[in-house]
Amino acid sequence: MSDFDPGRRRFLGHLGLAGMGALGASSFLSACASSASGPTTSNGSGAVTIQSNLSSPQAKEAMEKLIANFNAQGKGKASLNTIASETFRTQLPTYLTSANPPDLYTWYAGSVANDYASKNLLLDVSDVWKSMGDYPESLRTLSTEASGKQVFVPMNNYWWGFFYRKSNFAKWGVQEPKTWTDFLALCETLKSKGVPPIGIGLGDTPWIASAWFDYLNIRINGAPFHRELLAGKQRFDDPKVKAVFTRWREALPYFDPKGKAYPFQEATTALLAGKTGMFLIGTFFADAAPKDALGDLDFFRFPIIDPAVPLAEEAPTDGFFASAKTANPDGTKALLTYLSGVEAQEAYVKASSGIVLPANPKAKASDSPLVAKGKAMLDEAKELTQFFNRDSSDALQPTADTALTKFLDKPDQIDAILREWQAGAEKVFKG
Repeated sequence: MSDFDPGRRRFLGHLGLAGMGALGASSFLSACASSASGPTTSNGSGAVTIQSNLSSPQAKEAMEKLIANFNAQGKGKASLNTIASETFRTQLPTYLTSANPPDLYTWYAGSVANDYASKNLLLDVSDVWKSMGDYPESLRTLSTEASGKQVFVPMNNYWWGFFYRKSNFAKWGVQEPKTWTDFLALCETLKSKGVPPIGIGLGDTPWIASAWFDYLNIRINGAPFHRELLAGKQRFDDPKVKAVFTRWREALPYFDPKGKAYPFQEATTALLAGKTGMFLIGTFFADAAPKDALGDLDFFRFPIIDPAVPLAEEAPTDGFFASAKTANPDGTKALLTYLSGVEAQEAYVKASSGIVLPANPKAKASDSPLVAKGKAMLDEAKELTQFFNRDSSDALQPTADTALTKFLDKPDQIDAILREWQAGAEKVFKG
């Protein structure tokens, strides 16, 4: 989920105080970003409070610099409160429904934002969108709730794929696969060399397994069926869903057996150390990667299973939404206008490792080969999905976490697991 969101997100590099020009270190420290483990509240007509789940050191510092730059412009004041990502995810409904909530939140577009908007919890930011005429209609639609109001401002999007170290693939004498058959052959080769082929980090980030479900479902049954399933219009105990797990089971012998015990950050470390061969993950994973390893990273798309199924890719969109209860709507909209602009988004990309695609079409992405490859992959797709919880709801995500981790432990029990998943999903859909 990423990726702002369930923990994942933001492929941002380390930022220091150097290069801040007239801001200087002292004004940086005084102007921006508080950091804490609990919520702050709205400051009325004072500083706009931003509740952020971007808690890795690199992402946190990058956000701090953006807020410092905004404060230095004299168009308003903002303060940042950074929360551990999993705590943020579970506490977000509490933040939004509290009597005096924070003003602005890092999160993501799609069904989750629409769900909060349907409960009148999100600020109408249509005024901000009046200055965002260059944005594509697809992003406007993604940011619009059922009644036609914009409630979200996108910052960037990114992609998922099988990441690996180029030097390791060269050392092992293997190449990127194109098809599922090729993929399983690659796994067998790596296993024969004593390398666990597939890394996975489920520890306190069980949602990582949802990427496997999403991709297998969109490769086998297509993106429209996937969306209908996540909207409650199809059943999790449908034979089409069981077919997803039948195919997934073919890859289970190649998973790193240690991957169930540690989170994706440690799975990243294992990948970079050559202790696993590849890792299905979003670009945000490199928050846990040293910069000197970034040039050695490459990826390939999730392999094709049925060529007749229109090609779809996961491309989550991250950004911001605001509380409908903000005591400072004008200040909140001023900050959102800044964050939607070319200057802020290019600064964000520059401050990062660069493997992120800015939402503003006039903002320049990195010209690295990896970014060009990721963008080309998304451009080639006939459809884009967001991620399990983004295409469904945060309430449905725990049902997936339970079902998918059970499957990884006890694949022989798939029929019972799917019946339980359907029962749990029905409770969510019925409210």
